[in-house]
Amino acid sequence: MSADYTNHRLAILGAGVMGTNIAALALGHGVPVVLIDVSADVLAGARRTIAQKLRHAQLMGSLPADRPQGELTTGLSPRDAADATTVIEAVTELPGTKAEVLAEVSAVVRPGTLLISNTSCIPIDEMAASVARPEELVGVHFMNPAYLITMVEIIRGSGTSDRTMEAVTELLTALGRKGLVVRDAPGFVINRLLHPLINSAAALVAEGVASVEVVDGLLEGCLGHSTGPLRTADLIGIDNLVDSLNVLYERTGDELCKPSELMLEKVREGSLGRKTGRGFYDYARGV
Repeated sequence: MSADYTNHRLAILGAGVMGTNIAALALGHGVPVVLIDVSADVLAGARRTIAQKLRHAQLMGSLPADRPQGELTTGLSPRDAADATTVIEAVTELPGTKAEVLAEVSAVVRPGTLLISNTSCIPIDEMAASVARPEELVGVHFMNPAYLITMVEIIRGSGTSDRTMEAVTELLTALGRKGLVVRDAPGFVINRLLHPLINSAAALVAEGVASVEVVDGLLEGCLGHSTGPLRTADLIGIDNLVDSLNVLYERTGDELCKPSELMLEKVREGSLGRKTGRGFYDYARGV
């Protein structure tokens, strides 16, 4: 198979943070995208967000200069993905929601269509039970922002075929991404390490051991983290983190994955991070 970007037509399910990130990545590499969500208002907002992210990517020099931008269309049903060569599921990290969406889209796409889940923590084998052809399902954990970070985590389920692994490698090459393959497990590698770290950082703040700024400053200055764990939480979305932590806690029993009370409090008050203007930091005040 060729890594020619013109071979691809991408459908993305979910117009949230990661859906718009992946859409910007694909469009900037010349790949047409149909972005699917259940709300026309959400899709209208997503168009504006994607335009902003494309401008950011261009300013950062992270997109190829020799490719025309891909065309963005939108849809309100997984049936709008029927003509895609690849479907990427990027809906909220709730097992029931993912299962429902994957079941619906796998029933309408042609056999041989690459089916990717951008799952944060839910195992691929668990989701494979919902799709028509489990051998065509693979996990790709894009980092945030996907249009800037070139490394991705590829999760191979026990039923994922060699052909699917070849197809996902080809797609990622066309998108200028590099992938490392891990075996299927709750949280895989990145979030099995990162999410408990963020949760522990929030617990330290709640205990009064250190402020948000000090916790992040120490991780950045002493351990070389480019962004501290709590600013990272704001970027991911604290509600998304709580959903993922619940998945990890339910499947591993690791107490470090039980969402801290401070994280739960942030969700209850609607302070979800950058997307709401306030999380561990107040973005309305620029801090």
